Amino acid sequence: MSVRATAKNVKIPATKARLVVDLVRGKPVDEARAILASLPNKAARLTAKVLESAAANAANTHNLDPDRLFVSRAFVDEGLVMKRIQPKDRGRAFRILKRSSHITLYVDEAGGR
Repeated sequence: MSVRATAKNVKIPATKARLVVDLVRGKPVDEARAILASLPNKAARLTAKVLESAAANAANTHNLDPDRLFVSRAFVDEGLVMKRIQPKDRGRAFRILKRSSHITLYVDEAGGR
């Protein structure tokens, strides 16, 4: 039984978050925690929060063994895009896209039930 946790409209572009999520996909939860703790970027901190939420959901709500959990699926989708205008020379206006993303992690018990 897979347990899901999602963080929506996180203020980081999906391309940057995918680099981090690809590192933890398929790993045991303890190993994924160690990987995310050693990374210095913002996406690692946000992904760690989602991982902790998924592990807590699995242990508390679904009574799965926390020591046997692993990240079964992990993906990042595009979120809202805020469009802003940057004034430039000679009356021009350049568009700035402030991207966001949705981070989703599924954890499952190794060996199944």
